[in-house]
Amino acid sequence: MQQKTTPTELGTQSIRKLLTQYAVPAIIAMTASSLYNMVDSIFIGQGVGPLAISGLAVTFPLMNLSAAFGAMVGVGASTLLSVKLGQKDYGMAQQILGNVVTMNTIIGVVFGILMLAFIDPILYFFGASEATIPYARDFMEIILSGNVVTHMYLGLNAMLRSAGHPKKAMYATIGTVVINIILAPLFIYAFDMGIRGAALATVLAQLIALCWQFKIFSNKNELIHLRKGTFGLRRKIVSNSLFIGLSPFLMNLCACLVVILINKGLQEHGGDMAIGAYGIANRVVFFFVMIVMGLNQGMQPIAGYNYGARQFDRVNRVMRLTIYAATLVTTAAFLTGLLIPEWVARAFTTDAELISQASHGLCLLVLAFPIVGFQMVTVNFFQSIGKAKISIFLSLTRQLLFLVPMLLILPRFFGQNGVWMAAPISDTLASVLAGWMLLRQFKKFKEDTVNSL
Repeated sequence: MQQKTTPTELGTQSIRKLLTQYAVPAIIAMTASSLYNMVDSIFIGQGVGPLAISGLAVTFPLMNLSAAFGAMVGVGASTLLSVKLGQKDYGMAQQILGNVVTMNTIIGVVFGILMLAFIDPILYFFGASEATIPYARDFMEIILSGNVVTHMYLGLNAMLRSAGHPKKAMYATIGTVVINIILAPLFIYAFDMGIRGAALATVLAQLIALCWQFKIFSNKNELIHLRKGTFGLRRKIVSNSLFIGLSPFLMNLCACLVVILINKGLQEHGGDMAIGAYGIANRVVFFFVMIVMGLNQGMQPIAGYNYGARQFDRVNRVMRLTIYAATLVTTAAFLTGLLIPEWVARAFTTDAELISQASHGLCLLVLAFPIVGFQMVTVNFFQSIGKAKISIFLSLTRQLLFLVPMLLILPRFFGQNGVWMAAPISDTLASVLAGWMLLRQFKKFKEDTVNSL
């Protein structure tokens, strides 16, 4: 029988080696996932048409709303799991896993049913027109029907990483991407299913990966595994998980509001093609953002474990190293948007108007990206060490205090350009605030380290 193990190396091994070990699989998985999103959009744009790209962009707020509920459970519980493992509280860690399954089932089913019941008015509110709503509706009906699968798959992947299996989490994500890339063109072109085929490929791929995740967590030789008596919801686990997960929940909720305002602003000042342009630019930017998210996912168990073990010097080191790497990634996004935007847009469509609007928008969207990586890592860092209030504050400040007012004010004076410029201005302000909060936290770590000597 295989001996049960625990990820104690999180508190002893080299920080650089640990971050590489945990972040590289997550980065590969996230990169593969974002590549699929781009390839899927290319299949839809080239195979269905430019209006289908616009219809897909209309669904972004609803996808963000679904992700908000999924992240509240998955990210919150996985952070709690990391801290409990650092404290060597394995019994509670076991209970957390069972509760994640129950919470994802309940939230996934309820959310899917409610959204399907009001799908048309929701999509119109999100910026759909008579020309784009058929595409948006066809896509979301399939996605929402499999919503519980998506929530469960993402939640268990987060638990895999925190339980010391970053490579298995990577394999699950890459598996969904490979299956998606095989099934999407088959359903779209061969079976003539259009945009519904792309959605069906996504849900089926996640279902297959979910079955594999359940197989892993059903192995009794694993220190953390599914067992009877852990599925009943425990108030402390639910409340702590949801509280820690409030930061990514509110971040995604605000992202939903932001995309609604972007869609409405672009619809008013540019029409359906402007929304499609945002759909393309957003996919490109999302590729780089997902790499930073992979870095954050690699940092999270390391920071959480060492914070739980009160090894603050190691917490500081992993934070700094993650910031350096994230800054390199977002600077690459900045250069891509400035140097080759038209080349990137042509990959998604042959429509001249859509190419022109997408390349112009991408140039403006990435103007502040050299500092975006720092801001993203800082928000995730506070979440990783269980300081949910600070993480929530930084998330809401960037979205609500800076970005939403910009989206309401700038388009009145600068039209479509005002919509595109709102993000880089808000990112700059949010990064300054995040830097100030981080310096305060580093000072506290230093004081706590001195006091513990």
